Amino acid sequence: MEQEQIGMIQTFGDFIEDSSSTPEFLLIGFSPSSIPLKQRWRNNGLSASFIADYLITFFPVDENEPDAVHQRNKVTGAVRYIANELLENAMKFNDDSSPQQVSIKLELMSDRVLFRASNAVNPQTIPKFQAFIQELTTADAGDLIVRQVEKNTTEGWDSSGLGLLTIVSDYQAILGWRFETLSVDPPVITVTTTVQLPL
Repeated sequence: MEQEQIGMIQTFGDFIEDSSSTPEFLLIGFSPSSIPLKQRWRNNGLSASFIADYLITFFPVDENEPDAVHQRNKVTGAVRYIANELLENAMKFNDDSSPQQVSIKLELMSDRVLFRASNAVNPQTIPKFQAFIQELTTADAGDLIVRQVEKNTTEGWDSSGLGLLTIVSDYQAILGWRFETLSVDPPVITVTTTVQLPL
């Protein structure tokens, strides 16, 4: 990887900058200094369910209207799945040598839900991840899923990207990434993933 500079930023896909002007949002941070993040990994489902349950309060529906209940449940299920995938990836691929928090933010907008997950990333893993992002943003998601499943079967690759592919293909979500160099010595690079889920 080329020599990084403090403040260097690379973006991929349809990354959405954090405007901090959204009236309703939920931000959860996980500090690597209290309990190792890898130990928390198994609790991601609990955190994702909390995020989805939080969102439900903004979708009041009449329980006697089956279509409205179905739509709310569909959105809630999508939020739970996406939040879980983002947390799993952020914790699984977090650079444990970095003091940076892993965080996930949910923003409720009029026409979409925006997720923003951030973590530190090991500089040696960035080229492979960015190559996958390039493929994800240019290839057909369905074809890429088939290729990744085959690759998993033959190579046993543990970072298959199937969760991100499912987010795109099953939920028609729009993804974006930002890599930012915060420090050169020691190297601290963060990746922020945004997911736009249409409502």
